[in-house]
Amino acid sequence: MRIAVLALEGLFDSGLTVMLDAFRLANKFSGGTSHFDVSIVGVRKKVRTGQGLAVPVRAVTPDFKPDWVIVPALNTGMPEQLIPALERADVRKAKAQLLKWHAEGAQIGASCIGTFLLAETGLLDHREATTTWWLAPLFRQRYPNVLLDETRMLVPSDRGVTAGAAMGHLDLALWLIRKASPELATVVSRYLLADIRSSQAPYIIPNHLAQADPLILRFEKWARDHLKTGFSLQDAASALATSARTLQRRCEAVLGKSPLSYFQDLRVERAQSLLHGSGLDLDAIAAEVGYVDGATLRTLLRERLGRGVRELRADLR
Repeated sequence: MRIAVLALEGLFDSGLTVMLDAFRLANKFSGGTSHFDVSIVGVRKKVRTGQGLAVPVRAVTPDFKPDWVIVPALNTGMPEQLIPALERADVRKAKAQLLKWHAEGAQIGASCIGTFLLAETGLLDHREATTTWWLAPLFRQRYPNVLLDETRMLVPSDRGVTAGAAMGHLDLALWLIRKASPELATVVSRYLLADIRSSQAPYIIPNHLAQADPLILRFEKWARDHLKTGFSLQDAASALATSARTLQRRCEAVLGKSPLSYFQDLRVERAQSLLHGSGLDLDAIAAEVGYVDGATLRTLLRERLGRGVRELRADLR
């Protein structure tokens, strides 16, 4: 598998290095056969990481035909940094090169903020994708034609694969290694102490998402004050001096989910916190977040986080 890692100025250091280490280990443990021919390529002659380290890049030439191109994240974790970066001359050149590689048959992978660059090309339009969870509201606003699900860690499509935040770079690399050899991917993950993660949901902080919109932020405060009493769309809308329809529409546009679904996210977050530090039993925790018994809460936690109560308590010790 010939892999091109597209290094752009100011890229996320860990995103680049964790992928390079994963592929190096895969080749090391492959029994004498190098499955992965990895090149770091750039559209500039000189590239520095977000931490200022020089990256040795290979120039893009017409005869270079990768099977896969990977776009690591830029080190621009906030909208006010990211939006101007997407307009840089080298980024525009990189977008054109991605389209060229795609036209020549290459598959394209991107992780974290690298998914924004891939979405800029239009290659994700009308396809499922994921991105870094805390920028999901911006992603939805900027790329309404992409079928975004930021709760997922990896989303393959017919054009490649997208991966989630930060260490999603490692998940992406392991996914590619697994395509060549599931056994090899298992060995690499064990050496790196990297669990196979299918979801970003346990890592999402609802308050960070709410801050993308003033109405959603006020709804979040109302919801936290009413976790024990339960959810009413009409009561929430009235308290916020808006209509139920407007609140529903804003939640869908910003969060990609209904007000009730976001309310349940807050219940799950509160329940996790209580599981960690309160010493309460499950029925008491359920009462604190508005459920009549622990069985209902247990089901919700399993559905939302993919883990049972015992696993969650073990994770939080």
